[in-house]
Amino acid sequence: MKYSDINLSAKSVLITGGAGFIGSNLALHIQDNYPEARVVVFDAFTLGHFKNLLGFKGEVVGGDIANPLDLKRLEEEYKFDYIFHEAAISDTTVADQKLVMQVNTNAFWDILKIAKKHGAKTIYASSAGAYGNSAAPNIVGEGETPENIYGFSKLSMDRAAARFAKENGTIVVGLRYFNVYGHREVYKGKTASMILQLGLQILSGRRPQLFKWGEQKRDFVYIEDVIQANIKALNAAKSGVYNVGSGVAREYNEIFGNLTKTLEKDIEVEYIDNPWNFFQNHTEADIAPAKTDLGYKPRFDIEKGIGSYAPHIVRIYESEIK
Repeated sequence: MKYSDINLSAKSVLITGGAGFIGSNLALHIQDNYPEARVVVFDAFTLGHFKNLLGFKGEVVGGDIANPLDLKRLEEEYKFDYIFHEAAISDTTVADQKLVMQVNTNAFWDILKIAKKHGAKTIYASSAGAYGNSAAPNIVGEGETPENIYGFSKLSMDRAAARFAKENGTIVVGLRYFNVYGHREVYKGKTASMILQLGLQILSGRRPQLFKWGEQKRDFVYIEDVIQANIKALNAAKSGVYNVGSGVAREYNEIFGNLTKTLEKDIEVEYIDNPWNFFQNHTEADIAPAKTDLGYKPRFDIEKGIGSYAPHIVRIYESEIK
Protein backbone atom coordinates (compact mmCIF):
# COMPACT_ATOMS: atom_id res chain seq x y z
CA MET A 1 0.00 0.00 0.00
CA LYS A 2 1.28 3.46 -0.92
CA TYR A 3 1.10 5.70 2.16
CA SER A 4 1.98 9.04 0.57
CA ASP A 5 1.82 10.74 -2.81
CA ILE A 6 5.18 12.42 -2.19
CA ASN A 7 7.21 12.81 -5.37
CA LEU A 8 10.52 10.98 -5.02
CA SER A 9 11.44 11.26 -8.68
CA ALA A 10 15.20 11.85 -8.98
CA LYS A 11 15.45 11.87 -5.19
CA SER A 12 18.17 9.99 -3.33
CA VAL A 13 17.29 8.10 -0.14
CA LEU A 14 19.73 6.67 2.41
CA ILE A 15 18.63 3.92 4.80
CA THR A 16 21.16 3.11 7.51
CA GLY A 17 20.63 -0.30 9.03
CA GLY A 18 18.90 -1.17 5.77
CA ALA A 19 19.56 -4.91 6.07
CA GLY A 20 17.82 -5.04 9.44
CA PHE A 21 14.19 -5.73 10.26
CA ILE A 22 12.67 -2.28 9.82
CA GLY A 23 15.27 -0.94 7.40
CA SER A 24 14.83 -3.76 4.88
CA ASN A 25 11.03 -3.47 4.94
CA LEU A 26 11.41 0.25 4.34
CA ALA A 27 13.87 -0.23 1.47
CA LEU A 28 11.61 -2.70 -0.31
CA HIS A 29 8.51 -0.58 0.30
CA ILE A 30 10.13 2.46 -1.31
CA GLN A 31 11.41 0.35 -4.20
CA ASP A 32 7.95 -1.08 -4.86
CA ASN A 33 5.95 2.13 -4.42
CA TYR A 34 8.41 4.84 -5.50
CA PRO A 35 10.49 3.15 -8.21
CA GLU A 36 11.76 6.51 -9.42
CA ALA A 37 13.74 7.01 -6.18
CA ARG A 38 17.41 6.10 -5.81
CA VAL A 39 17.67 4.02 -2.64
CA VAL A 40 21.00 3.36 -0.93
CA VAL A 41 21.20 0.81 1.89
CA PHE A 42 24.05 1.18 4.38
CA ASP A 43 24.61 -1.67 6.85
CA ALA A 44 27.44 -3.33 8.77
CA PHE A 45 25.82 -6.76 8.26
CA THR A 46 26.33 -7.75 11.88
CA LEU A 47 22.73 -7.47 13.06
CA GLY A 48 21.25 -7.08 9.60
CA HIS A 49 21.13 -10.02 7.19
CA PHE A 50 21.58 -10.17 3.43
CA LYS A 51 18.52 -12.39 3.04
CA ASN A 52 16.35 -9.49 4.17
CA LEU A 53 17.43 -7.70 0.99
CA LEU A 54 16.74 -10.45 -1.50
CA GLY A 55 14.73 -8.76 -4.23
CA PHE A 56 16.17 -5.31 -3.46
CA LYS A 57 17.61 -3.75 -6.62
CA GLY A 58 19.11 -0.57 -5.22
CA GLU A 59 22.64 0.13 -4.02
CA VAL A 60 24.06 -1.63 -0.97
CA VAL A 61 27.05 -0.24 0.89
CA GLY A 62 28.74 -2.22 3.65
CA GLY A 63 29.85 -0.02 6.50
CA ASP A 64 29.67 0.83 10.18
CA ILE A 65 27.96 4.00 11.40
CA ALA A 66 30.57 4.20 14.17
CA ASN A 67 33.45 4.21 11.65
CA PRO A 68 34.34 7.75 10.49
CA LEU A 69 35.92 6.44 7.27
CA ASP A 70 32.72 4.62 6.30
CA LEU A 71 30.65 7.72 6.99
CA LYS A 72 33.09 9.87 5.03
CA ARG A 73 32.34 7.75 1.97
CA LEU A 74 28.62 8.42 2.38
CA GLU A 75 29.27 12.11 2.82
CA GLU A 76 31.58 12.54 -0.16
CA GLU A 77 30.32 10.06 -2.76
CA TYR A 78 26.58 10.70 -2.46
CA LYS A 79 24.08 13.53 -2.20
CA PHE A 80 21.02 12.48 -0.21
CA ASP A 81 17.63 14.19 -0.10
CA TYR A 82 16.25 11.98 2.69
CA ILE A 83 17.92 9.91 5.39
CA PHE A 84 16.20 7.14 7.32
CA HIS A 85 18.47 6.31 10.24
CA GLU A 86 17.61 2.83 11.51
CA ALA A 87 21.09 1.55 12.42
CA ALA A 88 21.74 1.00 16.13
CA ILE A 89 22.54 -1.48 18.83
CA SER A 90 18.96 -2.52 19.52
CA ASP A 91 19.55 -5.34 21.99
CA THR A 92 18.21 -3.95 25.27
CA THR A 93 20.28 -6.45 27.28
CA VAL A 94 23.65 -5.09 26.11
CA ALA A 95 25.31 -3.70 29.23
CA ASP A 96 28.38 -2.06 27.66
CA GLN A 97 27.37 1.55 28.23
CA LYS A 98 30.31 3.07 26.36
CA LEU A 99 29.68 0.96 23.27
CA VAL A 100 25.93 1.65 23.18
CA MET A 101 26.43 5.40 23.53
CA GLN A 102 29.13 5.45 20.86
CA VAL A 103 27.09 3.49 18.32
CA ASN A 104 23.65 4.90 19.05
CA THR A 105 24.17 8.49 20.21
CA ASN A 106 27.59 9.62 19.02
CA ALA A 107 27.20 8.16 15.52
CA PHE A 108 23.82 9.87 15.25
CA TRP A 109 25.53 13.25 15.54
CA ASP A 110 27.69 12.28 12.55
CA ILE A 111 24.61 11.26 10.55
CA LEU A 112 23.02 14.62 11.34
CA LYS A 113 26.12 16.42 10.09
CA ILE A 114 25.87 14.55 6.79
CA ALA A 115 22.20 15.51 6.60
CA LYS A 116 23.07 19.16 7.14
CA LYS A 117 25.75 19.13 4.46
CA HIS A 118 23.41 17.43 1.96
CA GLY A 119 20.35 19.44 2.94
CA ALA A 120 18.53 16.20 3.72
CA LYS A 121 15.47 15.64 5.87
CA THR A 122 16.20 13.04 8.55
CA ILE A 123 13.81 10.47 9.99
CA TYR A 124 15.36 8.33 12.71
CA ALA A 125 14.44 5.42 14.94
CA SER A 126 13.85 6.31 18.56
CA SER A 127 12.31 3.92 21.09
CA ALA A 128 9.65 3.50 23.74
CA GLY A 129 12.57 2.37 25.89
CA ALA A 130 13.02 6.08 26.65
CA TYR A 131 9.96 5.90 28.91
CA GLY A 132 11.15 3.11 31.19
CA ASN A 133 8.43 2.30 33.70
CA SER A 134 6.79 5.71 33.66
CA ALA A 135 3.02 5.72 33.88
CA ALA A 136 1.05 4.84 30.75
CA PRO A 137 -0.14 6.18 28.41
CA ASN A 138 3.33 7.26 27.32
CA ILE A 139 3.50 10.87 26.19
CA VAL A 140 6.50 12.48 24.52
CA GLY A 141 8.16 14.87 26.95
CA GLU A 142 6.58 13.36 30.07
CA GLY A 143 8.02 10.86 32.54
CA GLU A 144 10.98 9.79 30.41
CA THR A 145 13.03 7.68 32.83
CA PRO A 146 14.90 4.94 30.93
CA GLU A 147 15.64 1.72 32.80
CA ASN A 148 18.68 0.69 30.72
CA ILE A 149 21.48 2.14 28.62
CA TYR A 150 19.61 1.40 25.39
CA GLY A 151 16.65 3.55 26.43
CA PHE A 152 19.00 6.25 27.68
CA SER A 153 20.89 6.29 24.36
CA LYS A 154 17.62 6.77 22.47
CA LEU A 155 16.47 9.56 24.77
CA SER A 156 19.87 11.19 24.24
CA MET A 157 19.33 10.93 20.48
CA ASP A 158 15.97 12.68 20.83
CA ARG A 159 17.55 15.54 22.73
CA ALA A 160 20.43 15.79 20.28
CA ALA A 161 17.96 15.91 17.37
CA ALA A 162 15.98 18.73 18.96
CA ARG A 163 19.08 20.78 19.56
CA PHE A 164 20.48 20.12 16.10
CA ALA A 165 17.24 21.00 14.36
CA LYS A 166 16.91 24.22 16.31
CA GLU A 167 20.49 25.32 15.69
CA ASN A 168 20.62 24.40 12.01
CA GLY A 169 17.08 24.94 10.76
CA THR A 170 16.83 21.40 9.43
CA ILE A 171 13.89 19.00 9.83
CA VAL A 172 14.67 15.99 12.00
CA VAL A 173 11.84 13.60 12.92
CA GLY A 174 12.18 10.94 15.60
CA LEU A 175 9.83 7.96 15.66
CA ARG A 176 9.57 6.20 19.01
CA TYR A 177 8.83 2.63 18.07
CA PHE A 178 6.91 0.53 20.55
CA ASN A 179 6.93 -3.29 20.26
CA VAL A 180 7.34 -3.90 16.54
CA TYR A 181 6.64 -7.30 15.04
CA GLY A 182 6.33 -8.71 11.54
CA HIS A 183 7.99 -10.04 8.42
CA ARG A 184 11.82 -10.00 8.19
CA GLU A 185 12.53 -9.98 11.92
CA VAL A 186 13.66 -13.62 12.15
CA TYR A 187 17.35 -12.73 11.85
CA LYS A 188 17.15 -10.66 15.03
CA GLY A 189 17.41 -13.94 16.91
CA LYS A 190 16.85 -13.55 20.65
CA THR A 191 15.78 -9.92 20.22
CA ALA A 192 12.96 -10.79 17.82
CA SER A 193 9.46 -9.94 19.01
CA MET A 194 7.77 -12.09 21.62
CA ILE A 195 5.05 -12.68 19.01
CA LEU A 196 7.49 -14.48 16.72
CA GLN A 197 9.17 -16.34 19.57
CA LEU A 198 5.88 -17.49 21.11
CA GLY A 199 4.58 -18.48 17.69
CA LEU A 200 7.61 -20.68 17.00
CA GLN A 201 7.34 -22.28 20.46
CA ILE A 202 3.65 -23.01 19.90
CA LEU A 203 4.33 -24.61 16.51
CA SER A 204 7.09 -26.76 17.98
CA GLY A 205 4.74 -28.17 20.61
CA ARG A 206 6.85 -26.79 23.47
CA ARG A 207 5.04 -25.04 26.29
CA PRO A 208 5.59 -21.32 25.66
CA GLN A 209 6.96 -19.32 28.58
CA LEU A 210 5.61 -16.03 29.89
CA PHE A 211 6.74 -14.02 32.88
CA LYS A 212 4.44 -14.45 35.87
CA TRP A 213 1.49 -14.03 35.42
CA GLY A 214 1.17 -12.84 31.88
CA GLU A 215 -0.56 -9.64 32.95
CA GLN A 216 2.13 -7.32 31.64
CA LYS A 217 0.87 -4.94 28.97
CA ARG A 218 2.63 -3.78 25.84
CA ASP A 219 1.72 -1.70 22.84
CA PHE A 220 2.42 -4.00 19.88
CA VAL A 221 2.71 -2.37 16.45
CA TYR A 222 2.76 -4.28 13.17
CA ILE A 223 5.61 -3.59 10.76
CA GLU A 224 3.28 -2.19 8.09
CA ASP A 225 2.18 0.59 10.44
CA VAL A 226 5.81 1.39 11.24
CA ILE A 227 6.54 1.72 7.53
CA GLN A 228 3.47 3.94 7.19
CA ALA A 229 4.78 6.28 9.90
CA ASN A 230 8.20 6.53 8.25
CA ILE A 231 6.79 7.31 4.82
CA LYS A 232 4.36 9.89 6.17
CA ALA A 233 7.21 11.53 8.09
CA LEU A 234 8.75 12.43 4.73
CA ASN A 235 6.09 15.16 4.53
CA ALA A 236 6.70 16.46 8.05
CA ALA A 237 6.52 20.25 8.16
CA LYS A 238 8.45 20.51 11.41
CA SER A 239 10.88 18.63 13.62
CA GLY A 240 9.64 16.54 16.52
CA VAL A 241 9.49 13.18 18.25
CA TYR A 242 6.41 10.99 17.79
CA ASN A 243 5.22 7.74 19.28
CA VAL A 244 4.63 4.95 16.78
CA GLY A 245 2.41 2.26 18.24
CA SER A 246 -1.11 0.93 17.94
CA GLY A 247 -2.26 3.22 20.74
CA VAL A 248 -3.64 0.24 22.68
CA ALA A 249 -1.86 -1.91 25.28
CA ARG A 250 -2.53 -5.66 25.25
CA GLU A 251 -1.76 -8.25 27.93
CA TYR A 252 0.75 -10.99 27.26
CA ASN A 253 -1.97 -13.53 28.01
CA GLU A 254 -4.05 -12.01 25.21
CA ILE A 255 -1.14 -12.31 22.80
CA PHE A 256 -0.70 -15.97 23.68
CA GLY A 257 -4.42 -16.60 23.25
CA ASN A 258 -4.52 -14.90 19.86
CA LEU A 259 -1.53 -16.88 18.63
CA THR A 260 -2.88 -20.28 19.71
CA LYS A 261 -6.22 -19.47 18.10
CA THR A 262 -4.71 -18.24 14.84
CA LEU A 263 -2.19 -21.09 14.60
CA GLU A 264 -4.91 -23.56 15.64
CA LYS A 265 -2.85 -25.13 18.42
CA ASP A 266 -4.11 -26.25 21.84
CA ILE A 267 -1.25 -25.75 24.27
CA GLU A 268 -0.80 -24.39 27.77
CA VAL A 269 1.56 -21.64 28.84
CA GLU A 270 4.29 -21.97 31.48
CA TYR A 271 4.80 -19.00 33.80
CA ILE A 272 8.37 -18.22 34.88
CA ASP A 273 10.11 -15.61 37.03
CA ASN A 274 11.25 -12.44 35.27
CA PRO A 275 15.08 -12.22 35.43
CA TRP A 276 15.26 -8.59 34.24
CA ASN A 277 15.14 -5.74 36.76
CA PHE A 278 14.71 -3.12 34.01
CA PHE A 279 11.64 -4.72 32.46
CA GLN A 280 8.85 -2.43 31.23
CA ASN A 281 5.57 -3.71 32.63
CA HIS A 282 3.16 -1.44 30.77
CA THR A 283 3.71 0.54 27.59
CA GLU A 284 1.00 2.34 25.68
CA ALA A 285 1.65 4.95 23.01
CA ASP A 286 -0.09 8.28 22.97
CA ILE A 287 -0.29 8.62 19.20
CA ALA A 288 -2.46 11.75 18.99
CA PRO A 289 0.45 14.02 17.89
CA ALA A 290 1.50 11.51 15.21
CA LYS A 291 -2.06 11.47 13.89
CA THR A 292 -2.29 15.27 13.84
CA ASP A 293 1.17 16.17 12.52
CA LEU A 294 2.03 13.17 10.35
CA GLY A 295 -1.35 11.79 9.37
CA TYR A 296 -0.42 8.48 10.96
CA LYS A 297 -3.33 6.10 11.47
CA PRO A 298 -2.65 2.50 12.58
CA ARG A 299 -4.33 -0.05 10.33
CA PHE A 300 -3.53 -3.20 12.33
CA ASP A 301 -4.81 -4.15 15.76
CA ILE A 302 -3.27 -7.26 17.33
CA GLU A 303 -5.83 -9.61 15.79
CA LYS A 304 -5.30 -8.30 12.28
CA GLY A 305 -1.54 -8.07 12.73
CA ILE A 306 -1.15 -11.64 13.99
CA GLY A 307 -3.50 -12.84 11.27
CA SER A 308 -1.31 -11.21 8.63
CA TYR A 309 1.93 -12.42 10.21
CA ALA A 310 0.91 -16.01 10.99
CA PRO A 311 1.67 -17.43 7.50
CA HIS A 312 5.20 -15.99 7.75
CA ILE A 313 5.67 -17.55 11.19
CA VAL A 314 4.61 -20.93 9.82
CA ARG A 315 7.05 -20.59 6.90
CA ILE A 316 9.85 -19.62 9.27
CA TYR A 317 9.15 -22.65 11.42
CA GLU A 318 9.01 -25.03 8.46
CA SER A 319 12.11 -23.67 6.70
CA GLU A 320 14.39 -22.45 9.49
CA ILE A 321 13.43 -24.34 12.63
CA LYS A 322 11.67 -27.64 11.95
